[in-house]
Amino acid sequence: MSEQKAYVHKDSRMLLQDNIHASRDSEDPTAWLRETEIVTHDFPYLANLIADSFNEWFGGLDVLPFSRSWEWCVLNFEGKYLNNILDQQELWIQRWEQAAASSLISETISAVQLTVEGKDLSFFTIPLFTRVDNEIFAFLGCSMPTQQYEMGGRDTAEAMSLHYRTCFYHKFEHIFVADLASTHIHAERESNRRSLLFQIVQRMHDNIDVDAVLSEVIDSISAMYPGARLDLYMSQDHRSTHPQVKPLPFHMSSDDVCARAFKDGRVALHTSDEDHRNVEIGLPLGGKQGVYGVFHMVMDNPIFPDVDLRFLTMVADTAGTAFENAKLYERSNQLIRELRMSNELTQRLNQSLRLGDIFQFAFEELLEMFGADYCCILHMNEEKGGLEVIACNHSSLQNEVLEVGAGLGGKVYSTGESLIMSDYIDNPKTTSRLMNATGSQSLIATPLSVGGEVRGAIMLAHRDSHYFSYDNYRLLQAMAGHIGLAVGNARLHAEVRRLANRDSLTGLYARHYLDEEIKERQSTDFCGCLIVVDIDQFKIVNDTYGHQKGDKILKEVSEIVKSSIRQGDIAARWGGEELSVYLPLMGMQQAGYVAERIRKRVMEETEPSVTVSCGIAEWSWMDDRVSVESLFYRADMALYKAKNNGRNQVVFDTKENDSNIKNL
Repeated sequence: MSEQKAYVHKDSRMLLQDNIHASRDSEDPTAWLRETEIVTHDFPYLANLIADSFNEWFGGLDVLPFSRSWEWCVLNFEGKYLNNILDQQELWIQRWEQAAASSLISETISAVQLTVEGKDLSFFTIPLFTRVDNEIFAFLGCSMPTQQYEMGGRDTAEAMSLHYRTCFYHKFEHIFVADLASTHIHAERESNRRSLLFQIVQRMHDNIDVDAVLSEVIDSISAMYPGARLDLYMSQDHRSTHPQVKPLPFHMSSDDVCARAFKDGRVALHTSDEDHRNVEIGLPLGGKQGVYGVFHMVMDNPIFPDVDLRFLTMVADTAGTAFENAKLYERSNQLIRELRMSNELTQRLNQSLRLGDIFQFAFEELLEMFGADYCCILHMNEEKGGLEVIACNHSSLQNEVLEVGAGLGGKVYSTGESLIMSDYIDNPKTTSRLMNATGSQSLIATPLSVGGEVRGAIMLAHRDSHYFSYDNYRLLQAMAGHIGLAVGNARLHAEVRRLANRDSLTGLYARHYLDEEIKERQSTDFCGCLIVVDIDQFKIVNDTYGHQKGDKILKEVSEIVKSSIRQGDIAARWGGEELSVYLPLMGMQQAGYVAERIRKRVMEETEPSVTVSCGIAEWSWMDDRVSVESLFYRADMALYKAKNNGRNQVVFDTKENDSNIKNL
């Protein structure tokens, strides 16, 4: 605050109130102004006001030409010459200060004589008293010929001092009123700001939607500063359709106001070096949990008041709190939604224990849940030696086998770590067949773990950059856990079913499984053959070599049977030393070749060497309906013939057997 305002501003509100009350009983509404007064504590701060009043008063002396020939000056309340008025000789200043010292004691006019170039001059000072308490607040100094001083010049100068004091008080009243007006304007402006801030706060807190909060604060600041250029740079985990909301750049220089505001969490201010024509402001949008973004404001105004900066800071802080509250509300709703989606996904996955169905369900749900453009599920296939694309909505990749460790999917599988990528094009060192084939830019991927072992990977892609948030990233990890659990259950169920349908000694299918398969095939196929294989004189083998050796022989024969048939054929243990093979869509002649191959190999490859007898029966759609039981009976009858005919041979079912079946 300047010296001339310091004394006026002090207690101005209290003085204004007292004078207003005093003027209520007066007819003159401005009477209170003439009663305003300076006090002793104000005297040290009056130098500029005294000097300004003197310069204004001295400029009006043209109406009194004789007084212009006199030398004038003004001194402060201590009688010290004020340097910021007319230039005077050092000797004259000393005389005036000497006279003022005497006047200060006597509180009257005091004169000092001095002869200059043969002329007698009188230097005197006139005390200037306050209008209420009659305290000396300054001295008006004058120098004139001694003769004029004694012939009435002193009285004239004293009368002119009263005019100077009037000029001083006029200027004092003007400054006082100006200060009151400034205080009133400032108070009114602050009141308007508080009212505006309250309205902004109320509107922001009425909104529990994140985008609505951001739009409200942007619109409010833009309305208050229409000439400003305003943008809001948000961290990468928030997307908005508002044109002034943009993603916060990853790479910013340390001198950037947005970088400083985001890093320090405080307002950053920068004035352009080129002719200082604009000011750049960075306002952090933050709450208790961190900084979420930065308001970037550019104004073509070199002077930016501190009060505006404080107001904008309050608006930004309020917006940060409202944004955080809306974000927490949104997050709570998102958690509820995630729990609901997790429950729905788990229910749907548990509807089937077939591995293919589970992967298809997961594929469909993930696409809808995350709004992704593409989904790719990889599963380790040891037989094919790589990661097989189990499900993908890009046809060129479906059923492809990818090399382990290659590409983004292979990396996720090999490292067992999840991955999020916001802009694929900015990562030239990383390649992905999925991203290249689909032209996608955003990716989230997570390993698919089954029973604590990584068995594959799940990848979600989108064509837009910065599409997936860290919430999506965490949600995918949670969903992968549910999918892995369902896959584990399906694999366990498949293993249990496999064990239940297998013979524990030979590894062949059990008889009940073969019965079910033949029934199912008879409903869809047009023909099929059944071979019943029996080890000849197996009791003698057991009695001769022991049951352990007999079990070994049985296993050897079973392996020969399995390796002698097609992949779609079904080999089962009929019971004891009897085995059976069902050959779908195969006629009697082809089945004979298979049975003969088995017979020869058993004779040549077993140790000790044993032989087998085989009986073959067939069915076709042209025959009367043949039951599984009758088919087995006919094959068993053919086997019985092979045994009676000397063993180690293949016998086909004949019409005689058919007639025997009809007579049953």
